Amino acid sequence: MNTNEFNYQLSCNQSALETFAFKFTQDYEDAHDLVQDTLLKAMRYSEQFKDGTNFRGWLYTIMKNTFINGYRRAVKTRSIISIHEEIPAAQLQTSATGNVGENKFIREDINNAMKKLQPEYLTPFVKYFEGFKYHEIAEMLQIPIGTVKTRIHIARVMLKKNLKIYTKEFSAEF
Repeated sequence: MNTNEFNYQLSCNQSALETFAFKFTQDYEDAHDLVQDTLLKAMRYSEQFKDGTNFRGWLYTIMKNTFINGYRRAVKTRSIISIHEEIPAAQLQTSATGNVGENKFIREDINNAMKKLQPEYLTPFVKYFEGFKYHEIAEMLQIPIGTVKTRIHIARVMLKKNLKIYTKEFSAEF
């Protein structure tokens, strides 16, 4: 199918796409946006359409997948971002209860626990904490990825052991 035939098919199916999109979105503006996204993707991936197959079915599949991916993205965004005008009292209480002196002691304990780690465990742990991926750390340190994972695990175990005073189970004993 050449470009002119493809564009003609797109324009012929646009009204059917709008009807189909409204069934998904239940909103005319969102349906229009979904149709536009579908048409853009269809044009972008036009070489993937196989002659002799159902053109409208191909467009519907693109639209369905576009809608599903957008819905998943929206759900994920809503779960990360809470829409509250006020901060709940429970959150205020937990963030306001610690004082500067207490936080200073905690920070010192963490720094002391980290100083106890040997450099071969500390370096991968700090890099991972900074946001580097396992393979990036392995490349930086020129060691196998399995070694990186093991060293990070050992560092966590040692830090948990050295900071045991801050676990809930231990605090409940007092």
